Amino acid sequence: MTNTAHAKPAGTGRYSGLLALALSLASTLTHGAPDPKEVNNGTNPVPSTAPVASATLTARQQAIVPIAAFAAAGNMAKLDMALHQGLDAGLTVSDTKEILVQLYAYAGFPRSLNALGGLMQVLEARKQRGIADASGALPGRAIPKGDALIAAGTANQTRLSGGPVGGALFDFEPAIGEYLKTHLFGDIFERDNLDWQSRELATVGMLSALPGAESQLQAHMRISMNVGLSAGQLRQLTQVLDKRVDAEFAQRASQALDRHLASVSGKG
Repeated sequence: MTNTAHAKPAGTGRYSGLLALALSLASTLTHGAPDPKEVNNGTNPVPSTAPVASATLTARQQAIVPIAAFAAAGNMAKLDMALHQGLDAGLTVSDTKEILVQLYAYAGFPRSLNALGGLMQVLEARKQRGIADASGALPGRAIPKGDALIAAGTANQTRLSGGPVGGALFDFEPAIGEYLKTHLFGDIFERDNLDWQSRELATVGMLSALPGAESQLQAHMRISMNVGLSAGQLRQLTQVLDKRVDAEFAQRASQALDRHLASVSGKG
């Protein structure tokens, strides 16, 4: 188990605090009954690139978690090591960029910008050592704009959550709902060069590093299972956090998973 200094993550980006608050799906939102066609049932209609649920995480999937957690915590020294390990485990440059861009929605633009700068340095160092990292894919379709972006973001949010999302929070401040649909579920989740399972692994890793985001973390355990990740894989994620990142982060994630599973079984 690697015990790191507990950096105080500060989501100082324009939308980060609001996004983290609004993503408190577990306690503030109401959900319609999931349409069976909207969840991953083996035919995989949710993200077209996401595989069917497995019992274990691949080495590539495991590598996403430390990158996301250290980037959210702002621990640049540990992030440097995690980036090297992730690229060695099969993450492409594009995969890694996508994770660190997505970071802005949860930990703010400063963390995201710093992490991307760290990735640039890592790639240059690897290039100097003669390592040619795979560039990976760019998004395969144009991101919609205007009303089409809101429509796409709403559809993505509904699929991820397992039903329509609403609640008093969005009545109190409608702008945050629009930001979620356009910036997070639209601009980011419409980028199809990183599958939704990978995005959720990254999100859980990020939220585990953020004290005070426990309800959001629990909500994303549910969303992770909605896109086809199994309870076993999510338990393995908590073990990756414990062994490779930080015991406190692992405890946060494990407790969130326990709460979600208890709620599903009717015990929560």
